[in-house]
Amino acid sequence: MSSLGWIDFDEAERQRAQRIMALFQERETRDELGLGAIRDSIADHLFPGTSTIQTRLRYMLFIPWIFRALEKREVPEAQLRTEARDTEIRLADALKAGGESNGIIGRDAGPRLQRLPSSVYWAGLGAWGIRVFPGSLDSLFVALRGRGRSRGASSGEDALAGAQTPAVWNPALPQMPGDLLERTVFRLTTDEAQFLIDRLVASQPAALLTMLAREGIDADCEHIWTHPHLLAFPSAARRLVQHGEIFSHVMHGAALLYNLALSELRQRDDWIEDYRARLEAWSDELNTAAVRAWSLDDFWNVVEHPAHAVRPAAKRFVTEWRDLVLAGTEQVISAPAARRLVEERERRLKTSQSRYANHAVRDRWTGASGADRLSFRWAQAKSHLRDLAHAE
Repeated sequence: MSSLGWIDFDEAERQRAQRIMALFQERETRDELGLGAIRDSIADHLFPGTSTIQTRLRYMLFIPWIFRALEKREVPEAQLRTEARDTEIRLADALKAGGESNGIIGRDAGPRLQRLPSSVYWAGLGAWGIRVFPGSLDSLFVALRGRGRSRGASSGEDALAGAQTPAVWNPALPQMPGDLLERTVFRLTTDEAQFLIDRLVASQPAALLTMLAREGIDADCEHIWTHPHLLAFPSAARRLVQHGEIFSHVMHGAALLYNLALSELRQRDDWIEDYRARLEAWSDELNTAAVRAWSLDDFWNVVEHPAHAVRPAAKRFVTEWRDLVLAGTEQVISAPAARRLVEERERRLKTSQSRYANHAVRDRWTGASGADRLSFRWAQAKSHLRDLAHAE
């Protein structure tokens, strides 16, 4: 069993490790072929602050409201953590009392809830400038403990403690409804929606998400590249979306071939038939001319993101797979070179946990791993935009 740890002296590295661990719990972040850094770079350019496990946008206000109320509590750190957890669980009950049913984090788990809303939205709150405190949730509890002690200190000590404890939330944060923890809903008020839009404009001015939010555009399309306003996107965003479309479609074939190979190793005829049909559909739908004209040099330039390092091996894999696709998609299912490329990539990434090599791991495989097209968190962005557009 592997583990992940870090020395607690570098806040940036600490938060990075927390983000990595969070990814292990996100259903859509399965990265069997090592494309996650590329996928997340595109998503963070287009839709910063989103996550595949976010549900409804008003959590971006629920969390600050809850913690701002807790900041006034002069209690030990352990009690503060307990009260924060209990309050977040109470929030789920308040949403149910308000008539909500979908999108409630902890709706069924109740006190057994493992992933609290605050951890789901913490990074997004920082990316949108709603949270101005620079640290992690853990470091916030430590800071609040120090703040509580400072209230009983002398005036000089109090001033020093205040100087050492930064602000936590944007000062323009709307006021918390008085009955928040008794009965509430996901629908935003117009003032709340405007605050969120203002935060996006201030913190993420170049993001496509910001443009769509500012213009009040709510479109129900499956992928961002099928958006009805695509031609009106800023040129840089449109360029990235077009790259993302080709990347998503081309690499989907590799993911399907991986799942087909595992199905064959498991000797599951039903799965084999399904993946062969999906690969044939993928081949039929692929725009080979667009793939041939696709500039990988330009692609690597536009997807570069400071939060994600795309390794040379990942770039080589994408390049070699594209070359095989251009040689003939109809041959990909059976071509030894294509199968070998996918298998070698997975073996290098997973080592002893490779499903090709480890029978026990393969026997636990349930028939699908990363088999859907990459969508770069458009589903979550679309939901947030709908919440903004329907504020009242």
